[in-house]
Amino acid sequence: MRAFSAVAEHLHFREAASVIGMSRPALPGAVAALEETLGTQLVERTTRKVLLTSAGIRLAARAQAVLESVGELMDEAEAVRAPLTGVLRFGVIPTVAPYLLPTVLRLVHDRYPELELQVHEEQTASLLDGLGQGRLDLLLLAVPLHAPGVTELPLFSEDFVLVTPRMHPLAGRGDLPREVLRDLDLLLLEEGHCLRDQALDVCREAGRALEAPATTSAAGLSTLVQLVAGGLGVTLLPRTALKVETGRSGRLSTAHFRDPAPERRIALAMRSGVARQEEFAAFAGALRERLRPLPVRIEE
Repeated sequence: MRAFSAVAEHLHFREAASVIGMSRPALPGAVAALEETLGTQLVERTTRKVLLTSAGIRLAARAQAVLESVGELMDEAEAVRAPLTGVLRFGVIPTVAPYLLPTVLRLVHDRYPELELQVHEEQTASLLDGLGQGRLDLLLLAVPLHAPGVTELPLFSEDFVLVTPRMHPLAGRGDLPREVLRDLDLLLLEEGHCLRDQALDVCREAGRALEAPATTSAAGLSTLVQLVAGGLGVTLLPRTALKVETGRSGRLSTAHFRDPAPERRIALAMRSGVARQEEFAAFAGALRERLRPLPVRIEE
């Protein structure tokens, strides 16, 4: 079935064999064995190309579903044998990865030495797609997601801080009203980053006009902060990013909002009903404990 599914996807025996790690000569035999078992021809073989029969087209989707179910069965068996061992395909957004991954990696090293963590840094939409397709197992990102079939495991919330040039009139203040965001030259990340959307939500709540939400944008927080240091405007950073990003330049200052300050929430996310949900819940609990020294508010 794996051989047929690979052939159905690639319509090429050599490529299909390479993808599933099977020798090229053995692949047609495996497909033929499935055809014999099912009593119907699935693949038309010619000297130049491979085509699916009408039966093959109908059964390809069903075969993929069966393989996914078998994969879930294997995951369940692995979870029963040894929780938090084996491979964990871990997705994380770029505005979290540099600041929280060191804590995650230390936790895995210290507490789960048999866990093989494979890290994928992607934007939220790509991570959710990977989770739904089974390419990823667990995500670390900003919430709420409002994504069907996804369960969130809360970790913490953290304040946004205004980062300004050192001589800016607001530099060093600790009682900023949100309304100051209405008229500032605000620099934001480019579209696709959830942090951009969260910052825009804060600006909307402050009454900022939506026609021109930002004067410019950047692909990452490091670039964004350097633009601020160069005097092009101000920006909003989550507190976990402050130490890393503002420590690189003496031309920066910060200002804090009065309570309740604008905030973002960070959580782990998994597929609802996944076989390893108890493992992932335990992992979330252990991670919360490791995050307590950070300038965040832990959420249980």
